Amino acid sequence: MATEKISLYNLAELKNTSDDALPNYLNSLKFKQSHFLTDVRLAIGYGAFIIAAACFGWDYKFGFENTKYYTAAAVATYALLNGFLTFWLSSVEKGTVYQGKAPSGETITIRTTTKKYDPTYYLTVAIEAKTGEPQTIEVSRSFTEWFDETGRFVAKPFQEFLASSVPAIGRQDPKRVKSVAQDMLGANPELLDSTLAGSGAGDEASSTAAETAEKKGKRRKN
Repeated sequence: MATEKISLYNLAELKNTSDDALPNYLNSLKFKQSHFLTDVRLAIGYGAFIIAAACFGWDYKFGFENTKYYTAAAVATYALLNGFLTFWLSSVEKGTVYQGKAPSGETITIRTTTKKYDPTYYLTVAIEAKTGEPQTIEVSRSFTEWFDETGRFVAKPFQEFLASSVPAIGRQDPKRVKSVAQDMLGANPELLDSTLAGSGAGDEASSTAAETAEKKGKRRKN
């Protein structure tokens, strides 16, 4: 359980905390994370910073008149880099929080989103195996399933959600996989009670049938 509390009414904090926990869990299962998307974003950001710093430096040392053409070129390049960064975030990354390869060989890409005033965690998981067609899985679950009433993150239900929803994850952590039947019984206590009652009635009926058969056997011997 996390030591830091967050506001249960802050969707950004709920999402960011969940996003941070996701790669930690997958990497613990021997998934090999790819940092390509992050590296490209950092390279663009550092490039823009270097251009801005250089522009300031030569303007300070040589004056504006002597460097105005260089400054104009730097401003244009800076604008292009920021435009490309916007494109990269919106059209390439598109909310990607994890990209890597499972020990079984599948390439997995996970994107997460939230909707305004909706405390639900939406996942889109793209899986590419060495053979077969690419697979896309879309699942969602309420944040309340892995944040307690005080705002602390609880890892186990979050990991169960991932392992149960994504086969590539479930194969690496089968003990965290929950069946649909378990989810239905957990979400509906009345269904659980009726199931247990039915099981009890079935056991009782079986016991009665066994006793009756035993009595008939004794009569025949007599």
